[in-house]
Amino acid sequence: MTRVWKWNRPVTVREVLEDLQQERSIAYTTVMTVMDNLHQKGWLRREAEGRAYRYEAVSTRAAYSAALMNEAWSASDNPAAALVAFFGMMSEQQREALRDAMRVVQLGEPGESPGEQRG
Repeated sequence: MTRVWKWNRPVTVREVLEDLQQERSIAYTTVMTVMDNLHQKGWLRREAEGRAYRYEAVSTRAAYSAALMNEAWSASDNPAAALVAFFGMMSEQQREALRDAMRVVQLGEPGESPGEQRG
């Protein structure tokens, strides 16, 4: 997924393979199997191009990260305590990013006009 998100465009198995091979030896069939599995799980969509497919991410990396955090938080038997513990692990830079995000949410979702802000 990291490679697909990095390019932010539809990619072929061959492109991902060549990129990965700059770091380590890996077989075409391995990359093809992983990308097909990600497609079957709904992480990637694909479109036929000749005898191959072009794959692209179904969601952004940020949306994926948010879903993971929400899933972990929702699974807690004490969500408030989980949040307190999570915030306690954050660096000052991460806490500042959280404050910025909260300001954005309080002002309304990106793309909303002022009349559509949540109240």
